[in-house]
Amino acid sequence: MAELKLSESKDLTRIERIGAHSHIRGLGLDSALEPRVVSEGMVGQASARKAAGVILQMIKEGKIAGRAVLLAGQPGTGKTAIAMGMAKSLGQETPFAMMAGSELFSLEMSKTEALMQAFRKAIGVRIKEETEIIEGEVVEIQIDRPAVSGAASKTGKLTLKTTEMETVYDLGAKMIEALSKEKVQSGDVIAIDKASGKITKLGRSFARSRDYDAMGPQTKFVQCPDGELQKRKEVVHSVTLHEIDVINSRTQGFLALFTGDTGEIRAEVREQIDTKVAEWREEGKAEIVPGVLFIDEVHMLDIECFSFLNRALENEMAPILVVATNRGITTIRGTNYKSPHGIPIDLLDRLLIISTQPYTEDEIRKILDIRSQEEDVEMSEDAKVLLTKIGVEASLRYAIHLITGAALACQKRKGKLVEMEDISRVYQLFLDVKRSTQYLMEYQSQYMFSEVPTREGDEDEAMVGLKEG
Repeated sequence: MAELKLSESKDLTRIERIGAHSHIRGLGLDSALEPRVVSEGMVGQASARKAAGVILQMIKEGKIAGRAVLLAGQPGTGKTAIAMGMAKSLGQETPFAMMAGSELFSLEMSKTEALMQAFRKAIGVRIKEETEIIEGEVVEIQIDRPAVSGAASKTGKLTLKTTEMETVYDLGAKMIEALSKEKVQSGDVIAIDKASGKITKLGRSFARSRDYDAMGPQTKFVQCPDGELQKRKEVVHSVTLHEIDVINSRTQGFLALFTGDTGEIRAEVREQIDTKVAEWREEGKAEIVPGVLFIDEVHMLDIECFSFLNRALENEMAPILVVATNRGITTIRGTNYKSPHGIPIDLLDRLLIISTQPYTEDEIRKILDIRSQEEDVEMSEDAKVLLTKIGVEASLRYAIHLITGAALACQKRKGKLVEMEDISRVYQLFLDVKRSTQYLMEYQSQYMFSEVPTREGDEDEAMVGLKEG
């Protein structure tokens, strides 16, 4: 019999993915909103980070809904990093929706509908509900199984206690099933929602902490509840307006949330939802949490989108809009007019503009250090100096790309530490923009559709344009 070959299996519980901004943990500000030099993955850009911190403070106090912020700066100066830092600093409760300007043109719906959905993804609703719950420590569970299968359903008794009282509850088949599904044993502290019958295991009682010598790390010990067994408790659900729209808009309801096939949502549905949410706010049942909508590459939007944004920002339920662009004075898409950042003047007037500055040599060095740590690459001092020089001469992004390449070159020669020779090897293998342009200038007659410069000045202009870009 042929020998069975087993494929090598890997533990896939943790997927390690290193993204361009996976090292950003926050804005790196202290309690007085002063930027630290290097903190939470952020380096330099002190004034921009300080400004973002002030905006963040206003967001947390709910005072800035319907305003918009523009992050403007050259490519590779950390605009997206600042937006990511803002998202991380906001915490779990505040919704943060992120999109690129060009995404709107690839969706199977109108541009304004896609923008509207993005807006409503960035507005959260915190709904408060009062529910009756039974909370106590399980003293004993008795389950009587019928002798003949199928003769009658299971029945049982559950004894629960708090520090002051003890009660025996009769159990039906559904509750027995729920208890066994949650693997509830005596000594567990549980909460039962009376309306839905949902059982939540809160942990094990401290009184039973000596039952077993060996415990798993997930075992949580809690105090035995005090007071009455039945309590009224306030439960808070956080959802976004877009999720409420989707659930109410179609026949398949909330399944559309998972499939992503939401389609266009009718205006009547949204109006009804807005009225309902306004009612809840009046009654004190719900509160609106204005989140943040971040649109990167905002110059890719066209004139219709800009006029829609103008109107949408004035809506009373508008999130904070943060947009980013790296364009100078350029044509507004959909028109023949030129405007700063490719954004119409009337929208620019509503924006608070934060500008980002190019990084200094010292800052580039620190960023490369952080990226090397993130990508688990150990580098010698000389190699870091050379890489920083490349970062200054070419661009920061190019230098970051060389880190992994150099690590692979080092692995190839079975080295432990990335040295200068590895950096220079990958530098020769991969061209940066300036060298590539130089190559094109030299050999452009051999390329297709190449425009041969008619006068000497053209070549200089191309290089000047490249430096500015």
